[in-house]
Amino acid sequence: MTSLQMKKKLEQRLSNDKYKTSYNRDKDTLRIEWKESKQGLTISLPSVIAKYNERGEMAIEELEDHITEALRIMNEDHQLSGKEKNIYPVIRSTSFPTETKKGKKLITKEHTAETRIFYALDLGKSYQLIDEGLLEREGWDSGRLDEIASFNVRSLSTEPKKDTVAKNDFYFIATQDGYDASRILNDAFLEEMSANAKGELALAVPHQDVLIIADIQNKTGYDILAQMTMKFFAEGRIPITSLPLIYEDKKLEPIFILAKNRPEK
Repeated sequence: MTSLQMKKKLEQRLSNDKYKTSYNRDKDTLRIEWKESKQGLTISLPSVIAKYNERGEMAIEELEDHITEALRIMNEDHQLSGKEKNIYPVIRSTSFPTETKKGKKLITKEHTAETRIFYALDLGKSYQLIDEGLLEREGWDSGRLDEIASFNVRSLSTEPKKDTVAKNDFYFIATQDGYDASRILNDAFLEEMSANAKGELALAVPHQDVLIIADIQNKTGYDILAQMTMKFFAEGRIPITSLPLIYEDKKLEPIFILAKNRPEK
């Protein structure tokens, strides 16, 4: 399928009097935006074609849902008051932008050398990262936001699936609710896992939709964790970090795992 054919296909699916589409031949992209506000998003057509060749119409349907939901969010004014139960922390890599494309500064908090905490307002099918402007309009400060988000993340389920490999226990949380990696911020849960660990406790947040907890009981366990984390990192929709984290004295420290060796901090 050519880019022009894919362009036509997407335009048919996104036919709406309120939308405007424009094709950039040089960059091979299609932009969809609201006519009035001119807010929108730009899609790389070669990337869409690759997904279409791999997964067929399902890939296009998922993209259509993503685009319409993103446009809906852009066209709404959101508020925090009254929606406190819908505020959660989200984990991102330290290289993730701390400002929106419009220059709005996002609310963040330091976490580890590899990860940073952002805050999100859950909107159902998606969420919006909270910026300083939204916080100021509500008359909130970052401390209150963090307190609410931290409370809410502790309410999320923490029932992992277990897998034992080479006498090492690995636990996975992958509920697909958008906040799997965020569960690393549940201190009580980490303390419980640490108390029950037979060996050293390590964790990994390779991407947004998984939290890996490893009870490392021999040297092989480190190699397995490193390979597992890299694999998840490469496959993740929103990658975070390929480095595992050692949990010790209620602190998380990124580690480099050398093949057939113990980790180096």
